[in-house]
Amino acid sequence: MLEEKVMVDFLKKFDAHPFLVKIDGKEYLIGEGRPSFTVNFKKTIPLSKLAASTSLALGEAYMDGDLEIEGELYQALDYFLGQMGKFSTDRNALKKLMFTSTAKRNQKKEVRSHYDIGNDFYKLWLDDTLSYSCGYFLHDDDTLYQAQVNKVHYILEKLYLKEGMTLLDIGCGWGFLLIEAAKKYKIKGTGITLSAEQYKECNRRICAEGLENYVTVELMDYRDLPDSGLSFDRVVSVGMVEHVGRDNYQLFIDCVNKVMNPGGIFLLHFISALKEYPGDPWIKKYIFPGGMIPSLREMLTCVSEDQFHTLGIENLRMHYNRTLLCWEKNFRECIDDVKKMFDDRFVRMWDMYLSSCAATFHNGIIDLHQILMTKGINNDLPMVKWY
Repeated sequence: MLEEKVMVDFLKKFDAHPFLVKIDGKEYLIGEGRPSFTVNFKKTIPLSKLAASTSLALGEAYMDGDLEIEGELYQALDYFLGQMGKFSTDRNALKKLMFTSTAKRNQKKEVRSHYDIGNDFYKLWLDDTLSYSCGYFLHDDDTLYQAQVNKVHYILEKLYLKEGMTLLDIGCGWGFLLIEAAKKYKIKGTGITLSAEQYKECNRRICAEGLENYVTVELMDYRDLPDSGLSFDRVVSVGMVEHVGRDNYQLFIDCVNKVMNPGGIFLLHFISALKEYPGDPWIKKYIFPGGMIPSLREMLTCVSEDQFHTLGIENLRMHYNRTLLCWEKNFRECIDDVKKMFDDRFVRMWDMYLSSCAATFHNGIIDLHQILMTKGINNDLPMVKWY
């Protein structure tokens, strides 16, 4: 069959790790040597789809059950996604998908499409802190919960908090960082989020801890910060700048600058890339609409424009690989409960999302950076790192 031959010929360029293709009872070896994994195609994928977006074509085939991986999904993706540079993407055809509006209304809709899936869903496979960002594995035997506690306390130590200080968390999630900061350092914390579900759960947790006099959370766009009348000694943002869009990176930093007190400390924790690129079509269509991963160098340029002085940069890439593998394991263990909430297509999509992201971190396609900086000069900080 011509379509089958064309598809196999297209896949032959992904030969860095040999794998087996099965279709209609036939087998094709891609690459040389013993196959690292096997892909069983229930249907052929037209060349037009593979050429328009290899990511979308293969991702949707997996979601629809037209493509099955024999063996461990993560392992197959780890071998295959290391070759993402060979993927085909027709950027003109995908322009509307790849470059969405950065207007407040649209970005609010995009953020809620992911984070408002439901608190009950996230509680199934996240740990008890409800942290949906990279953990910090200090020890080989750290659990996911311990790694998330480690991460939050590591960030709080970097921020050099003192009792009575004011702390802003931009994209505060379900509030664990702010709650821990208030309990340990007795700071006054403010969190902002666009997610109604996170806002609801955050307030519930603040009340449960009796921290109403210390922590507040607002449904607020970062662009409204300069007119809020608020000011802060410390600012932290964990995994949020990826949602603002490339055109707004400088605006985001400008907004942080306008609410920070002179000499204040700002920690920016974000998924990053070596170079600037528009992102992956499948991730943009199904997981993070409007998401855009900054390069480290462009964020450093933006903070320099506002006279932020960089104190340190740390890459936690492999910590995120391990975090995602923990999430993927948890997800698979509770998959029967997930299936009571969502259809099979969603379940397969989410499984692929967690496994593919773990693979991209492992292959260095994306990184996780923390930039620690001060607004202007602060000569009162210890000369030797305090963390």
